[in-house]
Amino acid sequence: MNLLIRTTIISVIATASNANATNINQFINTRSCDQVIDKKFYKICYDYKAKGAKFVAYTLKGKNVGAVNIKKRPSFYPEKSIPSRYRTYPNDYTHNEFKADRGHLAPDAAFDWSKDSLDSVYSMANIIPQYRSINRHTWIKAERYARSIAIKLGEVTVINGVEYGSQRMKKSGIAYPKGYWKMLCNDAKGFKRCLYYKNSKTIKTKGDKLKDHVVDCSTLT
Repeated sequence: MNLLIRTTIISVIATASNANATNINQFINTRSCDQVIDKKFYKICYDYKAKGAKFVAYTLKGKNVGAVNIKKRPSFYPEKSIPSRYRTYPNDYTHNEFKADRGHLAPDAAFDWSKDSLDSVYSMANIIPQYRSINRHTWIKAERYARSIAIKLGEVTVINGVEYGSQRMKKSGIAYPKGYWKMLCNDAKGFKRCLYYKNSKTIKTKGDKLKDHVVDCSTLT
């Protein structure tokens, strides 16, 4: 076969196979984000107006899941790389009117395999307001599912997105999310699944199942 033709065919095949590939940089880049924060173990797309993350993304290795399980949790800390007027603090959530938890986007249970990785997810740039029932009973199932996929497939790319509403915390000005989504991908294994969760105090947790939150990934991009 002519070398030029062969090269062209290979190029077309490669382009086709990567057409639907999921790249963290599609979400976390200087066009979409007021500030890109590289926490070494994951990346944050930070929105100054919302005073919170738009996206948090990382690749979770199956070998790290459950490898150490550090029990002692670090303290939350402000992200000093963010300009002070857009920065959030642990006490911004104290006695807040939404009774919201400090919700992790990159969860501690996925990063408890080393002191440095665990400490990284306690940056307030990785924290968003979540109703307690969502944080403690439903969203946690999506986090657990991501870890199981990482073990099964060897690794999984996780992209977390936040949909902010018009409401804000009065004391801090932090925008309150209407919902969150989680995209799980392993392009090499042909795996892609997306989950969406409303951030509402009226959500019923009894009988909640993971399949109730599965959505078409194309609606999130």
